[in-house]
Amino acid sequence: MVAQNPSTALSGGLIQRFRIERHGLRGRLVRLGALVDGVLDRHGYPEPVAVMLGQTLALAAALADGLKYEGVFTLQTRGDGPVTLMVADVTSEGQIRGYAQYDRERLAATLAAAPDGRIGDSVPQLLGAGHLAFTVDQGPETERYQGVVELSGSTLADCVHHHFRQSDQLDAAVKVAVGRAETDAGKQAWQAGAMMIQRLPGNPRANGPLRASFEESEEGWREAVVLMGSATAAELIDPGIAPNVLLYRLFHEPGVRVYKPIPLNVGCRCSRQRVADMLRSFPRSRIEELKIDGEVIVTCEFCATRYVFDEDLLAELYES
Repeated sequence: MVAQNPSTALSGGLIQRFRIERHGLRGRLVRLGALVDGVLDRHGYPEPVAVMLGQTLALAAALADGLKYEGVFTLQTRGDGPVTLMVADVTSEGQIRGYAQYDRERLAATLAAAPDGRIGDSVPQLLGAGHLAFTVDQGPETERYQGVVELSGSTLADCVHHHFRQSDQLDAAVKVAVGRAETDAGKQAWQAGAMMIQRLPGNPRANGPLRASFEESEEGWREAVVLMGSATAAELIDPGIAPNVLLYRLFHEPGVRVYKPIPLNVGCRCSRQRVADMLRSFPRSRIEELKIDGEVIVTCEFCATRYVFDEDLLAELYES
């Protein structure tokens, strides 16, 4: 194995695919460095919201990489807790973005009621009752796929496991971590990591053409899940540990093969033209209601870009 330069590999984000040789299991390790730091820092989210959205971004990347699609994969939560909405989407070109909506007063009350003023990444306390949705949108000419499950579990990873338990397609295990870590520049910055392993139905043995017996398959799966579970949260997000180095630490005994990393980049699809088209679809009377001091200002939820339309620009919308 050749160690990657951590400062290069983790400057934005990546997906490191791998295979556990002895058991024929496939997996992926997601690392989000400057990418997730930029998303979370841009909006100034309170720490519990930042942690939860960071997990959503990392899980979205891990889940999307297990699918074959041309378009956009979206992971979304809606709940009746202080954090009412979280959205992360990943394009098939590797562009990722996300945002969260939350009630500041309810969040403060929830934190104040906690014994130590901290609630970590608790789904029941932050998201409450609601649902987790997986959506694949491949454009207007194709049928959109969506899977929806209830928010069942104490963490987002538990909720994803609940989704897989409802599916007959595959067995999967996932681990996710978000926190601040020191970068090469000596700065404390947000980092996110996720690891996922999968077993497909009728998985063949890695060392021969015969199918593994049920007992061998189950034993191999349990071993892989235990080894993955031994990774600490700090290891998952540490910029100083190259992805392939971490994978070797965990899976060197059953053997691990790594593939070329796939880069991830932050990417928002908003534009002035898209905003103009959206405004043009409204009745003129509605536009008048949206004006503040003669201007309509639209702010993108994802990237926080502000699009300002003054009287002249608004007039052009209805003349074109």
